[in-house]
Amino acid sequence: MKRVMAITGCSGGIGRATAKVFADAGWMVVGIDRRRDDVPESVEHFIHADVSDVAAPHHIFEQITTKIGRLDALVNNAACQICKSILETKVEEFDQIMACNVRSIFLSVQHAWPMLKASGGAVVNVSSVHAIATSTGIAAYAASKGALLALTRAMALEFGEAGVRANAVLPGAVDTPMLHAGLGRGHVNGDDIAKKVRGLGKKHVMGRVGQPREIGQTILFLADNDRSSFMTGQAMVVDGGATARLSTE
Repeated sequence: MKRVMAITGCSGGIGRATAKVFADAGWMVVGIDRRRDDVPESVEHFIHADVSDVAAPHHIFEQITTKIGRLDALVNNAACQICKSILETKVEEFDQIMACNVRSIFLSVQHAWPMLKASGGAVVNVSSVHAIATSTGIAAYAASKGALLALTRAMALEFGEAGVRANAVLPGAVDTPMLHAGLGRGHVNGDDIAKKVRGLGKKHVMGRVGQPREIGQTILFLADNDRSSFMTGQAMVVDGGATARLSTE
């Protein structure tokens, strides 16, 4: 019987690549996204939902329970980003970021718990390097990803006795639409998106930004009980060495 994973934000850059990585590894992929016009081919069962809606997690996992009846891994990947300074960010915008990037995950694990407990499954939360080192103009997003890191540790402590693991992956700059949308903050130079991406890549130890599939492979490792069975409560940084270099160098 196929193992079943559910991933939120399945139509985005990292979500789409991760769904394919899991499908290629023989998993059944349940994809959740607020967009319904571009569902990845690797998704076997699609659920249209906006995870920032407080009622969405209940409906999502009710469907998975009823129609599939099994869940071996939950990948909380959906996220939104606002590129504004602290002083410019409106309270409604801050609350929206927290609803999408933190509250939705808190509610999702509550509703997914019976199936995860039954399978001895795993939770993988997609945080960000902004949880540990950030830049100007992205305060609300950084705060939400830091909160998610703390929430991941709490999950590991509370779920461990039942054999359910919880870990986080912290991607650095990855070539996705979200990265492109945030390149206007002035932290890289260039006349167009391609030049800005290359310029950002040169700041990395590896000389390039990451590819979505590279994050997907890390998520598979953390989700698979055969590959990471003794890991829980951990934050795996995948950033091309960006956070290894002192800013004063």
